[in-house]
Amino acid sequence: MDNQRLFLFVALSFVVLLIWQAWMEDYGPAPQEAATPVAGETQVAPDTGADLPVAPLDKPVASSAIPEEIVLKSAQEVVVETDVMRVVIDTNGGDLRRIDLLDYPVSTEPGAVPFRLLNDSLPNLFVLQSGLRTPDGEEPTHHAVFTTGQTSFQMADGADVLEVPLVWRSPTGVEVTKTYTFRRGSYEVGLDHTVVNNSGADWHGRQYRQLQRTQVAETGQSTFIYTYMGGVLYSPQEKYEKIGFDDMAEADLDRMVTDGWAAMIQHYFLGAVIPDAGEENRYYTKTLSGARYVMGLISPQRTIAAGASDTFSTRLFLGPKLQDEMAQTATGLQLTVDYGVLTVLARPLFIAMDWIHGVVGNWGWSIIIITLLIKLAFYKLSETSYKSMANMRKLAPRLQSLKERYGDDRQKLNQAMMELYKKEKINPLGGCLPILVQIPVFIALYWVLLESVELRQASFMLWLNDLSSPDPYYVLPLLMGATMLIQQKLNPAPLDPIQAKVMMVLPVVFTVFFAFFPSGLVLYWVVNNTLSIAQQWVITKRVEAGAK
Repeated sequence: MDNQRLFLFVALSFVVLLIWQAWMEDYGPAPQEAATPVAGETQVAPDTGADLPVAPLDKPVASSAIPEEIVLKSAQEVVVETDVMRVVIDTNGGDLRRIDLLDYPVSTEPGAVPFRLLNDSLPNLFVLQSGLRTPDGEEPTHHAVFTTGQTSFQMADGADVLEVPLVWRSPTGVEVTKTYTFRRGSYEVGLDHTVVNNSGADWHGRQYRQLQRTQVAETGQSTFIYTYMGGVLYSPQEKYEKIGFDDMAEADLDRMVTDGWAAMIQHYFLGAVIPDAGEENRYYTKTLSGARYVMGLISPQRTIAAGASDTFSTRLFLGPKLQDEMAQTATGLQLTVDYGVLTVLARPLFIAMDWIHGVVGNWGWSIIIITLLIKLAFYKLSETSYKSMANMRKLAPRLQSLKERYGDDRQKLNQAMMELYKKEKINPLGGCLPILVQIPVFIALYWVLLESVELRQASFMLWLNDLSSPDPYYVLPLLMGATMLIQQKLNPAPLDPIQAKVMMVLPVVFTVFFAFFPSGLVLYWVVNNTLSIAQQWVITKRVEAGAK
């Protein structure tokens, strides 16, 4: 096995990975399509109240009278505006129905609307529901109707906090105030249920919080890029655990977890529910009609004496996967930026890129500089590899002569080649280890560039105004293909004519694939190939001139 074969193996493996990801995206288990609403009808999904969690209380739970109508019944909309989000809350249940992220437009086009994370319309249904379950009479679930003193809230100039209260009262005298707390510049939202018990008897209940969504393909994403959409559960025991839609359909989750959190994630954004520290919750999933999936948690039972009050508290994170903010919000929440098994390498790479971006103010230049730093870090290893290739290139005419002499006698040809390597003191595997050592770093950087929301719609220069989208004019993919061809010219030609033809086709194959890749990834490969060509050319000239 020589360097050419190693390169061929790595390249083909990468291509196979891309093909597999594309195949899974196109032909893997397809998401069940939610029924398309008829024109004029409310875009909601039918159900019978099965979305309520079962509260394992000491007493039987009194079932709520929920008609077989619709899940997302609407009462009155309450609009909330902060500096980073526009939120719509419905007084039916006090649900978070819609959230527009003001700093994240759907495209780079002028006047593009903000990205909608939560949405109460089909087919892309994604809402956050919460409430209380009790055996003591009526329940303020997400099917109950709340009241509010105003229907519009806006964070005032100079204010850092905005509170939005909604009130529910039972005929027996129990009053529940659901309060959402928004903070300036933050995607963390507080959720409190304050129970005032004026019923004259003890009140028992639990708080539940759940995310409900449909499974849909993400728009604006390359066919050849696969990212995870689905549920995530974090616990101190299991750490980061994906609970996919297929897992939810196969079996309901039912697990007791302390100091954990649950989330529904997609490529760059997430909605997460984070209970109080030290609180043990039962985490659950449900699969509902209309291809809807629920993931949530329900708290321990509390008893509130007559005349007393108590507050159930929860934190929510609803926004982009900003690693620093998520790390400050909850332990392990930053893991939703999923770098896979190479997180130990990818995380430092992102930190370095983020620091460079803070200095130069441009993610494109940050990619170029981090690529240069990686090349410098592996300079000596690369030098060993290129020296081996250069020495093999010097031997190419003599190896070809041996091939012509021995023809199809592979045993004698291999024996003669090994004798030649020994005589010339050349190790044909000398360039393999340096390349193998660098591969994990390159793959880790690939995932950093793919997963980081900071690069979403990040502008570089000229026509490259979105490093997370493909190059619209295919300039970078063509440059990458050209650099691959130049690298092949610097490498020793394979003796096998079939292998040589395959090697010549690879630049074309990679150019086609990378035409659909985010331009930030292609920029990295172009810069890396260019630096490799420069280093290899200098070393090859030195070896050919007899320099050591």
